[in-house]
Amino acid sequence: MATSRSGGLWAYLESRKNLTGSACGLAGVVLTFTGAAGPYWPAVVAGLYGAGALLAPPERPAPPDFPDPSAQLDEVRADFGRLRGYLAGVELPPAAGERLGELTGLLEALLEPGWVAEVLAADPDGVHAVSRAVRQDVPEAVDAYVRARWWTRMTPGQEPPERHLERQLTLLREEAARLTDRLRDAEARRQESHTRYLEDRSG
Repeated sequence: MATSRSGGLWAYLESRKNLTGSACGLAGVVLTFTGAAGPYWPAVVAGLYGAGALLAPPERPAPPDFPDPSAQLDEVRADFGRLRGYLAGVELPPAAGERLGELTGLLEALLEPGWVAEVLAADPDGVHAVSRAVRQDVPEAVDAYVRARWWTRMTPGQEPPERHLERQLTLLREEAARLTDRLRDAEARRQESHTRYLEDRSG
């Protein structure tokens, strides 16, 4: 309790209100020594201190220090490396393996350090989509297939689980392709805007 009180007192002593009020109070002390404050100098000093404290701008707490998009991509890139290690140990049917290869190849290209990753980092929705695919969608699809395959072997005659896996990977590949198209269109608009700017500047 004592520590909390002393901490609060120290915070007030360092606050803008106290510093501004102290500066104004010091001006009152100067007025006292010059004789301008007269016999009411204590009230003048206190009044100037209070006025300064009231006029001081309020304290502004620092905003949370969230990682920037580039740092988020670094984390997703590291998770993608772990995902690739996991996928290397899973046996998939040829069709599903081909679709997975197309998907992971596209994700790898988007995450490759360089200007493409910088374009992706400027698109929060794109960063979220890639992060979700790497951390949730792909591992969930593959793990669900592995589990379902075991049950199918125990109870033959059920719908082959690879059909669901192939469909899931196809949908994820299409989603990644739409993201790539959106980023490409953004770069195309940027180029067109620069062309219009140069045309307008040249009259």
